[in-house]
Amino acid sequence: MKTLHGYIVRQVLATLFMTVVVFTFVMLLGNVLKRVLDLLVSQQVSFGLFVEAIGLLLPYVLAFALPMGMLTAALLVFGRFSADHELTAVRASGISLISLVSPVILLSLVMCGISAYVNMELAPKCRMAMKDLVNQARYDFAAAQLPEGRYIKDFDNFIFYVGKNNNGELEDVTVLYLPDNTNVATTVVAPRGKLWREGTNGQVHLKLFNAQSMTILDGDVQNIQIAEGGDVEIEPQGQEKAGKVLKRRVSYMTFSELRAEMRDLAGRFEGVPTPGLSGAGLKQQQARLRRERDKATSPIRVQLHRQLASSFACFGFTLVGIPLGIRVHRRETNIGFGIALGLVMVYYALLLIGGGLETHPEFFPHLIVWIPDFLFQAVGVVLLWRANRGG
Repeated sequence: MKTLHGYIVRQVLATLFMTVVVFTFVMLLGNVLKRVLDLLVSQQVSFGLFVEAIGLLLPYVLAFALPMGMLTAALLVFGRFSADHELTAVRASGISLISLVSPVILLSLVMCGISAYVNMELAPKCRMAMKDLVNQARYDFAAAQLPEGRYIKDFDNFIFYVGKNNNGELEDVTVLYLPDNTNVATTVVAPRGKLWREGTNGQVHLKLFNAQSMTILDGDVQNIQIAEGGDVEIEPQGQEKAGKVLKRRVSYMTFSELRAEMRDLAGRFEGVPTPGLSGAGLKQQQARLRRERDKATSPIRVQLHRQLASSFACFGFTLVGIPLGIRVHRRETNIGFGIALGLVMVYYALLLIGGGLETHPEFFPHLIVWIPDFLFQAVGVVLLWRANRGG
């Protein structure tokens, strides 16, 4: 029995490694083309930073590739096992299917633990680090060079256009100031300019000579100071200036950070009731505060549950993959990949439904994200039970 279990586990592990590599490569390629490759082609990042960005993307991609690989491995291994009549021989020797697949199910639980660490800790940190790396590379490139003949949009509230740049000596400079990042409030043009950076904090300075400005919208011009003689000095704030703490999106937070953020946000609604209110008025105020608190914390709660729920995908996929592989009774790899992709699409489509309702706490979206796990596990148990009976 140990020999048979060892054979099955080795087959699953070998196929799992192969499929995870394939899925990781495909998804990594898509993310690299979307986020990093354009920066490398435009020479905004070095090859070393490009490789570092790929490394930071790996955990984020692995969070999806690991469950998909486990599902595909179960389909392929047990499909071949059934097609080669090895399963018939095992049953003829008196070994039940449940006993045969128990090491694979235990392996799927181990993969769930690895997925939990990746989903809840490693992937959010690496995703945020990759975002910081790409934004900083864009900012450094724009700040150091301001390329000629291009509109530079890598500074908050500013768009720059430079006709010629000779080591910081600029010609034909146009600056668009957008206080709300949508509408142009002020346009400044100058025949000459000078670009430099402070060595202490890396802040970019742009000095324009004989500048002319035109205000399009009413309001305070803020960071642009027009001096005597028509000179302008601009200190644009980059997206990721050193020392600036940015508000993270919930998808970039680890599990512990999400819990702390939810406690902090919920605590803001624990205020003292308005003096003079009592009875029905006090109850109405408390009900309103609860609704506002639930709506404010719902996206965080959904992300918490989504990180947990998606960590159990390996288990549900394995329970479904084993009996489906036996039932399909095929050795072809493309059939297994096709079935796996179809099941994965169903799983993550159901998971996205809960995410899409994160701003509607009345629908309990944090519970909806668990439906794919419960559904796949229930279907897998039924199919496995029927396969064990020979149905």
